[in-house]
Amino acid sequence: MTHTPAASSIASLRSLAYQEDDFDDGGYLMRKRVAQGLALAVVVGLGAFQGPAKAGSSDHKTAVVSRGPATARNARPYEVGTASWYGDDFEGKPTASGEPYNMYDLTAAHPSLPLGTFVKITNLHNRRAVVVRINDRGPVVPGRIIDVSYSAAKVLNFQAQGIQRVRLDVVPPKKAVATMAMLREPVLPK
Repeated sequence: MTHTPAASSIASLRSLAYQEDDFDDGGYLMRKRVAQGLALAVVVGLGAFQGPAKAGSSDHKTAVVSRGPATARNARPYEVGTASWYGDDFEGKPTASGEPYNMYDLTAAHPSLPLGTFVKITNLHNRRAVVVRINDRGPVVPGRIIDVSYSAAKVLNFQAQGIQRVRLDVVPPKKAVATMAMLREPVLPK
């Protein structure tokens, strides 16, 4: 048998691999731990690859108010029905709260909710949502549950149709400020 340098290197590596010392089980335990860690990483990686584990649409354009209060899918809405919007004809006229109507504010008219209540309105056709403040009474047309400002209708994407089926959810006052969409930059005091 001829001994080549490669054959002697392989033989020396084999002898090192099978050499017994104080850490005889340490190599086995280390390989076992590494294998467990890799298996866990693969399982977690596959879970992340599949996407979120929640039910429902994965379309990220479904809500305008992305940081708004979470509404459980099985939670009962405050009200579901037809919404309409009102604009130019009422611009500057006093609302039930006493403030002048501004069609570019995110406000709405509701027949019974207390003035100042914040309501999340979800367009049931396209799932877009916005939080508005109730500052007026209405609507005056039978069968409608809420009248929103032009800006709110624009966010909900039904300003062209004029009416749309919506869901109303009352927003707790502490969470409402954080969920309001800003359509223009705030004016800071000088």
